[in-house]
Amino acid sequence: MKLVFNIILIFLLLIAFVPFFRRFVFHLLVGRQLIKEQERQYRAQQQQQRQNAKPGVRVDNVPQSDANQSSRFRGGEYVDYEEVK
Repeated sequence: MKLVFNIILIFLLLIAFVPFFRRFVFHLLVGRQLIKEQERQYRAQQQQQRQNAKPGVRVDNVPQSDANQSSRFRGGEYVDYEEVK
């Protein structure tokens, strides 16, 4: 029983104080599933982009109402000022 306790204690100390060992344990427990999930998300994103892609050039047009509003701007106001020395 004391041997099992010592092994668990050493294992916990290694996890707490040795970064390389901590990364190794994390990779064993979580890393593989994390990598698989990232790959699955990447494939889904690529598939969605292929479905939405249309041949040719894609141009987003500005609606006429926005184009008219932006052309009204003729410059800012000028304010008189005095130079302070």
